[in-house]
Amino acid sequence: MSLERALVELGLNETEARFYLAALELGQAPVREVAQKAGISRTNAYDVCTRLAEHGLIAQTPGAPGQSMLVVAERPEHLVELIEQRRKRALEVLPELRSLHNTSRSKPRVRYFEGPEGIKSVLDDTLDCADKRVCGILSMRDLYEVPGREWMDDFVRRRIAGGIFLRAIRSAETEVHDLWQTSAADLRESRYAPADFMFTMTTYIYDDHVAVISSRRENFAMTIQSAEFAMMQRNLFNALWAASQPLARVRRSARRRTAVADAQR
Repeated sequence: MSLERALVELGLNETEARFYLAALELGQAPVREVAQKAGISRTNAYDVCTRLAEHGLIAQTPGAPGQSMLVVAERPEHLVELIEQRRKRALEVLPELRSLHNTSRSKPRVRYFEGPEGIKSVLDDTLDCADKRVCGILSMRDLYEVPGREWMDDFVRRRIAGGIFLRAIRSAETEVHDLWQTSAADLRESRYAPADFMFTMTTYIYDDHVAVISSRRENFAMTIQSAEFAMMQRNLFNALWAASQPLARVRRSARRRTAVADAQR
């Protein structure tokens, strides 16, 4: 990355970045020389110099008698101080910004994403859950296709590290067996939905958000931020949870049915 691009990413505009770099290289010079080296007009240079001086990145010193003022770039460490000042100011206004954000939540916020990277973004968003409790209706087979098993295994590790507990309802029709079992260590309780339920999409409910993730065929994901919608989806989840059975119980029943069928042959 070029130094100019790095300075732009740190908050300067392109003209300011070029002027500051030119001043650093020249050490001490009149504005016109710095402007010439930076490739900007002299008229514009005075405005740029003033803004950089306000940021504490440029100082002006008197020249020799009869000569114009000289420009001196402050030490580069001032950039870090500038960023810290902006961070401190942002933290000061954060409570007020949050209050404005809260007043705008009477309208739901819907975000739509496409492709594997969009699906990953939505899954990552669930890890910002403030309540540390997530409800999920999962199609394990589809999740292991997109975004893929390796990514999902890392996602689980990050969820556990974040202390987020997951209640998961899964469909036997779209199951990947022996994975994501009920586990206190993994902060997870899993159940199978009734046999006539089949999930080809995944839904996560967390805080006032609902995330929907499609199969590979449609390849999209979306989040809906709405307290009322999240509450309704959570109530529906709880009703389905009550009708679902722990994975271990379902598998014991399946083994018994298999044993009976074998005995009747």
